[in-house]
Amino acid sequence: MKIPRTLFAVAAAAFLTVASAFAGDPSGTWKWSVPGRDGQPRESVLKLTLADGKLSGTVTGRGGQELPISDASFADDAVKFTVAMTWGERSFSMKYDGKLEGDTITGTVERPDRDGGVRKMEWKAARAPAQ
Repeated sequence: MKIPRTLFAVAAAAFLTVASAFAGDPSGTWKWSVPGRDGQPRESVLKLTLADGKLSGTVTGRGGQELPISDASFADDAVKFTVAMTWGERSFSMKYDGKLEGDTITGTVERPDRDGGVRKMEWKAARAPAQ
């Protein structure tokens, strides 16, 4: 009876090791652009780190200001985080929700619109090559 249990334990450990090797890792630098009001693209840079199951990072956008992300999570290749911003006298949050597939994160971002509602936009970031 000991041999089948040992064999099962070894097989289970091997399966978990292989499964974790194929799980995505969002760590790295991600870039995307959105059209500005003047029609010119505005590039954003997201730097993510996944350590001990916790996702953290920053977003650099308009004006080069680096902002920390909050409420960040990564599970089953789903990336979620919030960025708090201040524009003049106005403070607001943008909520990102995406799916990691290889070197691409595709999803949506929600932000307040000028009328007090919520605007939902498509979001697609590409992993920048390691430097």
